[in-house]
Amino acid sequence: MIEIGSLRALAAIEQHGSVVAASEIMGFSPSAVSQQIKKLEKQTGFAVLERRGRGVLLTERGLTLAAYGRRILSELEDLESTLLSDPAKPTGHLKLVSFSTACRGLVGPLLGKLASSGTDLDISVLAEDPREAVARVANGEADLGIVHNWNSVPLVIPEHMRLEWLCEDIADLLVHSSHPLAGRGRVEPADLVDEQWISTPHGAICNEALLRIFADLGRVPDIRVYDPDFATHISLVEQGAVVALVPRLGRPALPPDVAFVPLVNPVQVRQVGMVYRRTMTASPGIQHVAGLLREISGRGEP
Repeated sequence: MIEIGSLRALAAIEQHGSVVAASEIMGFSPSAVSQQIKKLEKQTGFAVLERRGRGVLLTERGLTLAAYGRRILSELEDLESTLLSDPAKPTGHLKLVSFSTACRGLVGPLLGKLASSGTDLDISVLAEDPREAVARVANGEADLGIVHNWNSVPLVIPEHMRLEWLCEDIADLLVHSSHPLAGRGRVEPADLVDEQWISTPHGAICNEALLRIFADLGRVPDIRVYDPDFATHISLVEQGAVVALVPRLGRPALPPDVAFVPLVNPVQVRQVGMVYRRTMTASPGIQHVAGLLREISGRGEP
């Protein structure tokens, strides 16, 4: 009989491209994953992997078996989240992936509510960009993701996942209080073409949103510093070194020397939502956490 653990190992190798990468995701050693594959090949009577250079590829039969395995694992997950769970008692462990500002603005209050409620639900959190969060939830590495979708940079959600919007988050221009724009009621992209910026790293969604602000002007922002942490952005603005575009969600009280100015035409707004696999829709844990996130985000605009 084919074991579920062996199918899970094969599916992980297909998704991540190597035994080593699969072992890191699964939390096992590479040798343990290799043993699962050898056991699977012994049980089926055919090879599921073949070496190609320093890596491995799935054989034709291996690909077919992996496809069957994903369907079986999905059905098993559906079973565990419905028939085998008590809707009134959310328990177990959930892996949550969230972008950093939502970790401060949404996940922090969520963990506080869970701690004070005395529930047996345990949550671990990983901070990553929304694209990576979607990928981790899609392939089963995480159970729930908190993501954002800029009006200028849409986020693609696979069909087997469910997306629910929670709130809108507006980003403002941050400048030093002595900056000529500090006293303005609002600014437009044309007012900012000669500024020096701090941005999130290349490839991050917030970086792409900043670049697209200037696309219609035929200009590229003069980015002098790349850093993933908006707290660093605020600190450098406080020093008068750069300007920044910083969302309101999870943003702390600004220092006295930092002023925010609304950016219009267009307003920089992103929708914030949560994603999970459709097979987990009836999971008591998912529904409990989703309800708390609705409550937290429904207190008003961040």
